[in-house]
Amino acid sequence: MKVKNPPVVNIGLVGHVDHGKTTLTEALTGVWTDTHSEEIKRGITIKLGYADAQFMKCPKCPEPQCYTTAVKCVHCGAKTEHLRAVSFVDAPGHETLMATMLSGAAIMDGALLLISANEKCPQPQTREHLMALDFIGIKNVIIVQTKIDLVTEESARKNYQQIKDFVKGTVAENAPIVPVSAHHGSNLDILIMFIEKFIKEQPHKSDKHPRMYIARSFDVNKPGMDYKDLCGGILGGSLIRGVLSEGDEIEIRPGIQVGEKGTSNMVFRPLRTQVLSLMAGGKPRKNITPGGLAAIGTGLDPALTKSDSLIGSVVGLPGHLPEVLDKMSLEVHLMEYLVGLDVESKVEKIRTSEVLMLNVGTSTTVGIVTSPQGDKVELNLKMPVCAEPGQRVAISRRVGSKFRLIGYGMIR
Repeated sequence: MKVKNPPVVNIGLVGHVDHGKTTLTEALTGVWTDTHSEEIKRGITIKLGYADAQFMKCPKCPEPQCYTTAVKCVHCGAKTEHLRAVSFVDAPGHETLMATMLSGAAIMDGALLLISANEKCPQPQTREHLMALDFIGIKNVIIVQTKIDLVTEESARKNYQQIKDFVKGTVAENAPIVPVSAHHGSNLDILIMFIEKFIKEQPHKSDKHPRMYIARSFDVNKPGMDYKDLCGGILGGSLIRGVLSEGDEIEIRPGIQVGEKGTSNMVFRPLRTQVLSLMAGGKPRKNITPGGLAAIGTGLDPALTKSDSLIGSVVGLPGHLPEVLDKMSLEVHLMEYLVGLDVESKVEKIRTSEVLMLNVGTSTTVGIVTSPQGDKVELNLKMPVCAEPGQRVAISRRVGSKFRLIGYGMIR
């Protein structure tokens, strides 16, 4: 959707698989974000999906009927007034795709936690996703009770109480709970009202050097195009501080892999290029500011950006990015019990030589523990990351055949 002004906030849709995240995204934006061939084939979200919406308000109708995404009020026919544009990040709910969800959480300013009214609450990934939001540091959460058209009023009330009991003592304890039917468009006006009241723009530092997390990278050229019409590689993500403008020289770290993977010859080489174009809210922009999702057209060889090959890298001005780390020291905070499992299982202490999955910004890497000392852990990284002291890191451990969230760490 093309929006009048660039989006100012990123809102994640998270929760258990098949609880209606992609359907609600479409109801709010008009965009079905599952476009990858495997997503269509399997009927689940696999990659992060993105879509923008413009929130409008009727000057004549009372709350909550006044809130909409339409330019003309469906109740009274009046022309609506523009409030703001927002970007939605549709995260996968399947347990095997937790790393993808955590990457998306790194660029979220707030989140909608979707809980289906026709299933017992909580489901395994409902627990895991809520815990992940807390670990990443996302405090602005709205709970959306979905699929209310599939249950009786009595069942919906019972499910509502299950939700209230579930979120006690969590970051979402006082979050509003909004019952909706995305399929019928019911209560979307109430949901928009609560988003407007509870998920505000973050106090980003626009006077600092720009920094952007890369969440997607791709090649927009089609086979058979004339070489004169070829475009450079595209970087998609969210600016977390500063202002980025057309013509800026930028650096990308860690960059591209040089040498054979898994060998001592493998190193990463930072990339430098120029910002040739900027896109936000479906429109070209001369510059972008923090909040919302954006795309950067670059002078890079598109072969370097295709198939999301630069996900996890960080964009900034040359000489102003954090160091690239192939070792990491963390101050860790572990959960007492694992979430996302059907049985209660205590989280054991981190051990020497243990392999952990780490999510740093939009990057996912694997760390091998070299020195666990109480709440201090040293790791060697399989893939380097561009990060700085004080940054949060989500930590997962292999349990059975899957990685499960066990806590978070702060880079020392």
